[in-house]
Amino acid sequence: MPEDLTGKTVVITGASAGIGAAAARELAARGATVVPVGRSADKTRAVAGELGVEPLIADFASLDQVRSLADRLLRRCPVIDVLAHNAGGVVPRREVTEDGFELTLQSNYLAPFLLQALLHERLSASRAQVIVTSSMGHRFGRISLADLNFARRRFSSLRVYGSAKLADLIFARELARRTPETGISAVAFHPGTVGSSFGRDSRGPVSLVYGTSAGRTLLLGNEQGAAPLVHLASLADPLSVNGRYFHRMRADAPTSKQSRDPALARDLWDTTEAMLGLS
Repeated sequence: MPEDLTGKTVVITGASAGIGAAAARELAARGATVVPVGRSADKTRAVAGELGVEPLIADFASLDQVRSLADRLLRRCPVIDVLAHNAGGVVPRREVTEDGFELTLQSNYLAPFLLQALLHERLSASRAQVIVTSSMGHRFGRISLADLNFARRRFSSLRVYGSAKLADLIFARELARRTPETGISAVAFHPGTVGSSFGRDSRGPVSLVYGTSAGRTLLLGNEQGAAPLVHLASLADPLSVNGRYFHRMRADAPTSKQSRDPALARDLWDTTEAMLGLS
């Protein structure tokens, strides 16, 4: 029998479609008060309408919109039990946002990091669980603290996306390391290769999976992809998975060497705070 989540507030970014929308529906069906956040106003309103709640609209390509989102969440949610960092995507060529950052890095990593920082006191007071959608693609990534923006390194959509998802995984593990001081627990997961709109405009190997009929036969449905997020958000004891990485439902799946480097995690945190003007 599914866990009864009545009384629990769950914030899900990237909830306008795909696994975010599927997770929002299932968690609401289990009794949670779900706050769906999405970039597309029409799609996010449609999901929120199904749940009987008000949507929150924010495009993570704009850090001002992330700041506004944080303000609205603080006004709306006296308690946040679960924050699911699920927004993100991949783009085929290097684009720079209005904030001066590479778009894939910002939408997948920098914007969630900023949102986390702006909500920190509320999350800490709530003893919240943070769930980070990473990817097995993190194995293709490489963190260079001197060039997180890929301004000097050769751009490829897979390498840049993998680096952003590697940063997400490291971020989750550093959050977990700080749990004794903050009360906030964190876990990361890979949802599997899901047949959402993700990656359809990309090039190279990613496009072979998402952009061809043959590739799409290998993809999971959104409900299947959402299953790990729903499972983790429904746990009675989030601390039991604190700092772990799930490949779908399999705990402690292998991860890259950089993802397990605690010194790099601390340095990445400090570098990110400096980039975002938080330090």
